[in-house]
Amino acid sequence: MRLRRASDATDSVRHRLEYLAVRLVQQVVRVLPWRVVHACGTLLGWAFYVLDRPHRRMAIVNLQAAFPLRSHEECRTIARGTFAHFGRLLVELLKFSALAPDRILARVEFDGRDRVEHALAQGRGVLLFTGHFGFWEQHALGHALGVQPMSVVARALDNPLLHDMLERVRTSTGNAVIYRRGGLRRIRRALQSNQIVAMLIDQHMQAADAVYVEFFNRPAATTSAVAALAIRTGAPVIPAFALPIGSGRYKLIYEHPVEPPRPDDPDPAREFTQRCTDVLEMYVRRYPELWLWMHRRWRDVDAGAAATRGMFPVATQDTDNEI
Repeated sequence: MRLRRASDATDSVRHRLEYLAVRLVQQVVRVLPWRVVHACGTLLGWAFYVLDRPHRRMAIVNLQAAFPLRSHEECRTIARGTFAHFGRLLVELLKFSALAPDRILARVEFDGRDRVEHALAQGRGVLLFTGHFGFWEQHALGHALGVQPMSVVARALDNPLLHDMLERVRTSTGNAVIYRRGGLRRIRRALQSNQIVAMLIDQHMQAADAVYVEFFNRPAATTSAVAALAIRTGAPVIPAFALPIGSGRYKLIYEHPVEPPRPDDPDPAREFTQRCTDVLEMYVRRYPELWLWMHRRWRDVDAGAAATRGMFPVATQDTDNEI
């Protein structure tokens, strides 16, 4: 009992310190010009690249396995760029989310928005999917203002103070958050009401609904929730990505809907999940520095002494949920 109380007290102190640090950064970046915010995020990412040896090593190992024809030095360069990107993602999100709605819209460009509108016209809801790639958090904020608010499926953060802060950010433009544990009923209700639901599909799954699909020519345990919901409800499935276009501006891309498998397919959920994963892999191959290489996506690869906590709480939590 004493050990548990001591651990709880330590966690409480750490949570408060993490929260205060993020709040301090948030207050500072609000008044800084975008070029300075970009530079600060880059420096933050580089600092973690230098200090966080386990995740640095994991990123390089994953890159070498995904791109066997690239040299070790090339993989190190991409890994360094990945850390820099996630530093920018965090810092730019703190500034972007504090903008007024009209200023948010002025900083995003839409590519393929008509595909979402056409899918909504079918009346069965829409499933958007992406990965921990590019600026997915900014995408959700801009999407709510430029298309319509949606429900974002997420995992609760371990730090309750940062969890509440991130939820305020995610809902600031009208979106709702559905937490994965026990959220299936809310997702179905949203689709039945012809609403949009967005999910991430690129983390290792331990739940019973995981399927193994090929991701960079290696089997990866992947959620089958998107496929199962699409097959059951008939909701169109649209890949969505957010790319940086400079000076704190982003291009929000909506790809063509993923073709569903044939009715006679022997394993439609796996086939549908593979098709979704193929689109994500296409984008990661184009822009490898924008994806989260520093987590254990392939559990069959020994990435060394992997840390159990991520450098960025928004991005690096494993998913072990029912959805």
